[in-house]
Amino acid sequence: MAGRTIAIGDIHGCAQALAALLESVAPTQDDTIITLGDYVDRGPDSAGVIEQLLELQTRCRLICLIGNHEVLMLDALDTGATLFWRQAGGDATIESYGSLEKIPAAHIAFLTATQRYAENDTHFFVHANYEPQTPLAGQPDEVLLWQHLQQTPKRHCSGKIAVVGHTPQTNGRVLDAGHLVCIDTCCFGGFWLTAYETATGRVWQANNQGEIR
Repeated sequence: MAGRTIAIGDIHGCAQALAALLESVAPTQDDTIITLGDYVDRGPDSAGVIEQLLELQTRCRLICLIGNHEVLMLDALDTGATLFWRQAGGDATIESYGSLEKIPAAHIAFLTATQRYAENDTHFFVHANYEPQTPLAGQPDEVLLWQHLQQTPKRHCSGKIAVVGHTPQTNGRVLDAGHLVCIDTCCFGGFWLTAYETATGRVWQANNQGEIR
């Protein structure tokens, strides 16, 4: 039997919410989990989030996309210029490790291996936004990773449904525009972390106290 395809929105260091969500979703080897980026910054335990994702790779097919906060972190680690990253939430990430020097090489390798987008026969998955008339491989980073949903873009030229994060839904509810679904439900801001099954539209949510709804 074919497995499920389930997307998970912006985690932002909310390790307790991620643990509760994964326990509720209960992924198997037949399932594909696609995480939409922003694993780090702002929330209390970015280190714990990445540890969970590394372990999750052993339980299902895991596809991890890059978000703008991973870009900020990797750039800061590469250049040594950390101020902008720290101001954008990186201080919380550094605190979760104890210091910059204590970030494991395996975590940096994990972040470096993240993808810009993913797709299947019916859906495509990006961190932030997309240009409707541009193929996925040609999407500019400033749109794919950084651009908020100031308005809902038109359906993508592929005809597929877009699943995105990055734009916090501060009512805690998934934004479903039919051809676009936004599942950043602002967990770090006191709301919910969302998992969304593409075939059925089923939603699971957990907060940073580990509560499920």
